[in-house]
Amino acid sequence: MKQQRRIVLITGPSGAGRTTAIRVLEDLGFEAIDNLPMGLLMRLLDGPENDRSMALGIDTRNRDFSTIGFIDLVMRLRRTEQVELTVLYLDCRNEVLLQRFSETRRRHPVAADAGPEAGVLQEKELLAPIREIADILIDTSQINVHQLRKEVEHWFAPEGGRHLAVSIESFSYKRGLPHGLDMVFDCRFLANPYWRPELRAEDGRNPDVARYVQSDVNYAPFFDRVVDLLKLLLPAYRAEGKAHLSVAFGCTGGQHRSVATAEAVAKALAQGGQQVAVRHREMERRSLNERPD
Repeated sequence: MKQQRRIVLITGPSGAGRTTAIRVLEDLGFEAIDNLPMGLLMRLLDGPENDRSMALGIDTRNRDFSTIGFIDLVMRLRRTEQVELTVLYLDCRNEVLLQRFSETRRRHPVAADAGPEAGVLQEKELLAPIREIADILIDTSQINVHQLRKEVEHWFAPEGGRHLAVSIESFSYKRGLPHGLDMVFDCRFLANPYWRPELRAEDGRNPDVARYVQSDVNYAPFFDRVVDLLKLLLPAYRAEGKAHLSVAFGCTGGQHRSVATAEAVAKALAQGGQQVAVRHREMERRSLNERPD
């Protein structure tokens, strides 16, 4: 049996910093291949045995690229015992991408004849389902190349030897379970701020919403047991060599209970010295919908 191999798939819209991220991983010792045709990936893994980590850039420039094909490829790799897969998605706000294309005077690869604005919009729409299944999301809208390097190193080359990066996520059960999760906790038994008119439009990051959720008599024992469980398991996962753990909290709408609980758990772990990234999938979706084109 082949030894488990770490694979990082890097994707995202053109101009978001994907190439920079691949170069950083290459500097960290990954075998890096950019613009890899999807049809060649499995053949590449079936080649001679090699335990070297790989950073593979797959994007809309590929002649065989398709959203469904990419997602199918990710699902196949996640079922492969010999592969430890991480999907890294580099994102950026539309207006910033347009500014970058304007500054470099590059044509957009998706809509070279229609102009950068049309290309940015088409590519974002094409990649939206892939963004949803990403394990690590880095928004480069307000960071430069040096800060992006530090962010990538933060995830893939932390100081102090073996490391386990933890992402804490919230999601809506209405949209189903996100892909790629390691652990899921259901928060739908907690008191729901949705039924309080003054809290309905807020989300779990609001202190009043958080206090309402935490006032439920079941919240404290639930929270304590989840944190204790994670503190028990994280050293074991780290010792096993696992690089990334995704823990998710869900509620009906992904707005109140799951967000408040995810924030509180992430804070508790961070206070204990654990590297934690927080992602609220429903809040991200709403932010994208509200963002001007």
